[in-house]
Amino acid sequence: MTEMLTVNELKFMYRNRNVLEKIGFSIEQGQVVAVLGPNGVGKTTLLKCLNRILRPREGAVMLDDENLLGLTTMEIARRVGYVPQRVETGRLTAFDAVLLGRRPHIGWDVTPRDIAIVDAIFTKLGMESLRLSYIDEMSGGELQKVAIARALVQEPKVLLLDEPTSNLDLKNQVDILTTIRDIVRDHKIAAVMTMHDLNQALRFADTFIFIKNGSVYIHGSNDIVTPSVIEDVYGLPVMIGEFGGIRCVIPGACKIA
Repeated sequence: MTEMLTVNELKFMYRNRNVLEKIGFSIEQGQVVAVLGPNGVGKTTLLKCLNRILRPREGAVMLDDENLLGLTTMEIARRVGYVPQRVETGRLTAFDAVLLGRRPHIGWDVTPRDIAIVDAIFTKLGMESLRLSYIDEMSGGELQKVAIARALVQEPKVLLLDEPTSNLDLKNQVDILTTIRDIVRDHKIAAVMTMHDLNQALRFADTFIFIKNGSVYIHGSNDIVTPSVIEDVYGLPVMIGEFGGIRCVIPGACKIA
């Protein structure tokens, strides 16, 4: 695989408090990456540093030999799509809200290609019935789908998603994560997702980054996700079993039947 994104010695501070310290990892083309760790360790801050919503104190974020931290906001938006935890609403239809994701690519006017890209994403995500719905009247789950669609129509090389399934029911969680994984592989891009559900991460991610005390505790493939790593990072003993060929994390001292 081709290395796409490399993070070197990233450091971020809020006032005089270190939040991220010497963060470093690399991501390959076609990978779905799960950023894991307890609340407050800097997962969301890390995502915002990767696309310079927050400006790191030190370090570099290299995408295809370009340092994203030296590009303009519009140049970053052509390369990186971002889905925040909380999506702002307004009196827009879902179609218009998603079309806004084409803004980094639009010249003087919207083109037939822009419309076709938006239409294709609505179909891909099974959102055709929401096209003319107003986003300020949507459920949290519907709004989350719109936000993901808007990021996808940017045609990014890297997709950043901050807890993308937090407002979705179980079926929609699986549908959205499956779609993200398929798009990443089909279009040879990469996705970086902060997640709390270790079982969803094990099912859909290729690479895992555990954050502890503002630093990368461990980074690697599926085999680094062990009971000892999870207990060290989360402070909770767990067991890991396999059901239907999928590894699952079981909290506490539960017995596997």
